[in-house]
Amino acid sequence: MYPFLRLAKELFLVRNAPPLAPGEVSVTRHVCWPWDLDMFAELNNGRVLTLYDLGRMPMARRSGLLALLKRERWGFAVAGAMVRYRKRVKLFDRIEMRSRVIGWDARFIYIEQSMWKSDGDCASHAIYRVAVTSAAGMILPERVMALLGADTASPPLPAWVRSWIEAEAQRPWPPMQEPAPAPLHLAEEDAA
Repeated sequence: MYPFLRLAKELFLVRNAPPLAPGEVSVTRHVCWPWDLDMFAELNNGRVLTLYDLGRMPMARRSGLLALLKRERWGFAVAGAMVRYRKRVKLFDRIEMRSRVIGWDARFIYIEQSMWKSDGDCASHAIYRVAVTSAAGMILPERVMALLGADTASPPLPAWVRSWIEAEAQRPWPPMQEPAPAPLHLAEEDAA
């Protein structure tokens, strides 16, 4: 189940925090609870993505994006992610999450996030591309930035992010599907 109570707590904690401009870092702190674990007693890789939500939403609130979405009746959708896992996070480990907008292109806003363990090691690093959406489709990032009172020109995206964008542009969609394999049939003697 999605951690709605944890999200509510994170949003409550930043209710009086100063506003953030694109590029400024939002810091949130989290604990790896028993329900975050996989069968190896480590933070589940899928749960990492959910916890990154708990860092993006406070950042979106502090930037004014959540208020803008509510006012315009728009949505906020993840359109892709690239994640690198490096260090294990164990039960009750405390992590610091750092989130920031690093730039945008004609379609998407790019958000960098990282999780840091209390010993100073980076546990994981992610880049998300997100879209602001309406009933009519995607809203241009430049328009979103203008409504937030930010510069509409994106800072230069790092070369490795641009390479990811280029690779995604070449990726077929919908994905190619191989025909399903024929069902296995037991020989009559094996069935007896």
